[in-house]
Amino acid sequence: MSGGEDLSRSQILRVNTMGFPTHWLSKEEAALLYAKDRICWELGDQKTVMHGGHNSLGVQSVLELAPVISTYGVFSERQSQSVALTNRTLFKRDNHLCMYCGEAFDHRQLTRDHIVPRSKGGKNTWSNVVAACKRCNHAKGNKLVEDTSMTLLAVPFVPNMFEGMYLMGRNVLADQMDYLSKKFSGKRDWKNA
Repeated sequence: MSGGEDLSRSQILRVNTMGFPTHWLSKEEAALLYAKDRICWELGDQKTVMHGGHNSLGVQSVLELAPVISTYGVFSERQSQSVALTNRTLFKRDNHLCMYCGEAFDHRQLTRDHIVPRSKGGKNTWSNVVAACKRCNHAKGNKLVEDTSMTLLAVPFVPNMFEGMYLMGRNVLADQMDYLSKKFSGKRDWKNA
């Protein structure tokens, strides 16, 4: 275990037999897959330990869950293809930085800015939205970036399935981040990142 991470709140990253992420599991969901012998392979040193009942000799059962598990079963490609565009995932993609002034903000101080405003035909898509502080979003208003004195610090991108899984995860462990980040698209060119 590294860095004193709290494994009690961690999720288990489920991947298919080819290593493509499918979704996040609770400890209980993962334990059920272990009990049903559905684990193909596992990865990571940061094990989550679950304690069960006691047998007739008084010995308590213990199950160690790996942070990344590959499971047998049907894989739905659609399951991992798209990431819901929410403020939470958008702000996480943009590293909680305003893409105009470059300052870091708490999620409550950030807004979703449409690069091409919706009133000008802009869509609510990953490639047309960025995190912006309230001050910058208000200053940009209903204009295109080129019609202001502002500069967009990074080009927005559509997360691939590995980036998407990171964005949807909560309390992502180091082993899980290491696994996912190897397949990041490399488009993360934020100021100060």
